[in-house]
Amino acid sequence: MSGFVLALLPVIAIVILGRFLAWRGTVTPEGWRGIERLSYVLLFPALIIRALANAPFESAPWKLAVVLIAAQVILGAFGLLARLTPDVSRPQVGSIIQSNVRWNTFVALSLGSLLHGDAGLALVTIAAAAMIPTANVLSVYALIGHAEVEPGTKPKPLLALVTNPLIVACAIGGALAVGNVTLPKPVDDTMRLLGQATIALGLLTAGAGVDFGALKRAGIVTVGWSLVRLLGLPALALVGGLLIGLEGMVLQIAVICAATPTATNSYILARQLGGDAPLSANLIAVETVLAMVTMPLVFYAALALG
Repeated sequence: MSGFVLALLPVIAIVILGRFLAWRGTVTPEGWRGIERLSYVLLFPALIIRALANAPFESAPWKLAVVLIAAQVILGAFGLLARLTPDVSRPQVGSIIQSNVRWNTFVALSLGSLLHGDAGLALVTIAAAAMIPTANVLSVYALIGHAEVEPGTKPKPLLALVTNPLIVACAIGGALAVGNVTLPKPVDDTMRLLGQATIALGLLTAGAGVDFGALKRAGIVTVGWSLVRLLGLPALALVGGLLIGLEGMVLQIAVICAATPTATNSYILARQLGGDAPLSANLIAVETVLAMVTMPLVFYAALALG
């Protein structure tokens, strides 16, 4: 437990540093968007491709992927219950479902590597190969399916999926691993250097994106669904993992991946696909703050039960 808290402290420190730099205007809002875009289209895909290409897939814990995908699907479906709330609009339902299935990969990568070194990083990357496509498929269809679009508008969910840089990176890295292709050393070193910049920049942009005004605007819908996400997804991962025999480091990584707050790019996707963007911003802010308390709790549960 103390090891997890010590590993979480640097993550929190970098997130706070990002918020401080944004508050001081050291990096302009346009600059943060550029950094986020660079991480999204180049740095993070490079990390994913290299990690998957070098992952020992012959001994990979496929149960880890199955448990996390199942947890996402179940909690995503649970978000449909928001329809029963009279004051929740259709776009808000889409944003809630997206919040339920997305996760902050940068936080998981940081904690996985700090707690378990390269082995933990490899496991989080394998989890990412499963969770990122699942999150995108569920989010895109939930947002588009609940959007209030103008007549004649034709959303293109399939195009949004196949052009997603993270999904493309998962496909490339997985193909290299399945084909047992060894990256040439210059290519491997180049991608390693690109990947090393991913985690720190991802955490900084996560901090810069925290909207404290959103915290003030948060109501019962935001707080309630934030708690559902922060406690429900890791609970499903923990129970499912125990049922199919996950234990030790693999179970811990499953819980860590599920326990992170929702992804900071949820706001962008909600705005682009007809979700409730202000609600997405509120969910991001509230979950980022509450996760500092909930993550140690669910990790302790994983240690106690696994």
